[in-house]
Amino acid sequence: MRRLLLAAAMLGTVSAAHAADLPDLPFLRGSFTDGLSKSTRNWDGFYAGGSAGYSSAAVDFSQSVVGLTNFIFRDSVLQQPTSTWSLMNKTSTQGVNFGGFVGRNWQWYDAILGLEGTYSYFNKISTLTSGSNSLDIVNPPGDVQPTGVTNHYLTTLTGTAAATVKDMVSLRGRVGWDGGDFMPYMFAGPAIARMDVSRTVTSDVKLRQDATVTDIFGNVFTIIGTPMAVPAQSQTQSQHRTNNFVVGWTAGIGLEYCIWSGLFARVEYEYVQFSPVMNTKVTLNNARLGLGYKF
Repeated sequence: MRRLLLAAAMLGTVSAAHAADLPDLPFLRGSFTDGLSKSTRNWDGFYAGGSAGYSSAAVDFSQSVVGLTNFIFRDSVLQQPTSTWSLMNKTSTQGVNFGGFVGRNWQWYDAILGLEGTYSYFNKISTLTSGSNSLDIVNPPGDVQPTGVTNHYLTTLTGTAAATVKDMVSLRGRVGWDGGDFMPYMFAGPAIARMDVSRTVTSDVKLRQDATVTDIFGNVFTIIGTPMAVPAQSQTQSQHRTNNFVVGWTAGIGLEYCIWSGLFARVEYEYVQFSPVMNTKVTLNNARLGLGYKF
């Protein structure tokens, strides 16, 4: 019995000495999960920067001169038939953009919310188009014809229109995710642009009255009349607005990368749609590269 106790004591002494020689491993302190945590970067705070990029504008001129034709044909039987004419087509143009941004981020763990103001200057985002359409409008609604007479309003419209996008400001809300040195984000918000828009239309209307008659033998035939000018509906109207402010909205996605300390780079895509001005619709697709600093 004495030998057994002596052997147990010697074994305990050797085990204690061996444990003292082991390294101080994390899991021995009950902190094994520390090795699984992700290091995050502090994106919280104010920031500012500049950007440059490429812009593509799509301009829909199809209904641009409708307001002018409605004025020319007001209170006449031609207003309703001509109000749906698509006199011109859509056009597109490209150019470069330059600008700046300033904003504020708020960070909760990996989630980032932000509010950002931007300014963009557009170089050579300008386009113009022209078109013409002719139609024989026969006995339009509301028109009164003598018995046996068919009225033909030979109507020709010729129009031109132009639009130039000068610059834009926006207020964007942002939602991002802390990916360490990377932060992907989405944004959306209202925008206001400054544009020059012009439109011109010329109408030429002639009335031809064809008479249907029956001879003494019962034969029916039509006598083609001579077209006569209608001065009241044959005229030119123009309208031009310079530095016209247009409201719209913007949305897009982007990615920021922390280069060093508070210095970061960004790349983003932005879609912008503006409300029609003089029946002209403008949308923008902007791609940008930027450089900023978080304070």
